[in-house]
Amino acid sequence: MTDYAEEQRNELEAIESIYPDSFTVLSEAPTCFTITVTSDAGENDETVEVTLQFTYVEKYPDEAPLWEIYSQENLEDSDIDGILILLKQQAEENIGMVMIFTLVTAIQEKLNELVDEIKNRREEEKRRKEAAAEEAEKVLFQGTVVTIENFLSWKAKFDLEMAELRRKRQKEEEQMHAGKIKLTGKQLFETDHNLDTSDIQFLEDSGNSVEVDESLFQDLEELDLDEDDPDFDPLALGSDED
Repeated sequence: MTDYAEEQRNELEAIESIYPDSFTVLSEAPTCFTITVTSDAGENDETVEVTLQFTYVEKYPDEAPLWEIYSQENLEDSDIDGILILLKQQAEENIGMVMIFTLVTAIQEKLNELVDEIKNRREEEKRRKEAAAEEAEKVLFQGTVVTIENFLSWKAKFDLEMAELRRKRQKEEEQMHAGKIKLTGKQLFETDHNLDTSDIQFLEDSGNSVEVDESLFQDLEELDLDEDDPDFDPLALGSDED
């Protein structure tokens, strides 16, 4: 008859000697303990870590122990799922033999693989972001590619805007002719181009002209004027004659 308690005590002593710094007993009835497993350092001294909690069942090792993830660092949910699956596979393969050391060793190798996977994931994420940035810059440089669909959409919108603009102008013209709108000077010139030459045409039609008496300016050529003189006063020229 198998002495399960004896096998469990012997394994527990061996585990404590192998993992003295990471082994912790949580309870003795049932026997429950934790082992912290840390990966080797990655390229940038990155590590991942998981603390496994094991609990002996009465007929261990003929039955698999219970296990769970007690704590973890730098692992994603998918990584935790992978660790739990691996524990189940290893336990099924080692039924009938003490297996804690085997399970911990398998998890140690898994963590080392995860460090490399995390590095690859980060590099892939970096490449993806760089590619997305380059694509966004390319789209910004090229502008929007014209397709039949977006051209028809733009034209429909443009036609609506032009129709609305024509409607507003027609309404303003109708109100202007009805005398409901008083136009500004600028608006008058914009709507009636005859106003550009109306003053000149008025003078031509009335026969009026402006005559200049040139004798008023003849004596100015004889004057010795120093316009650079700061005391020069052109208004004082007429006062001297008076």
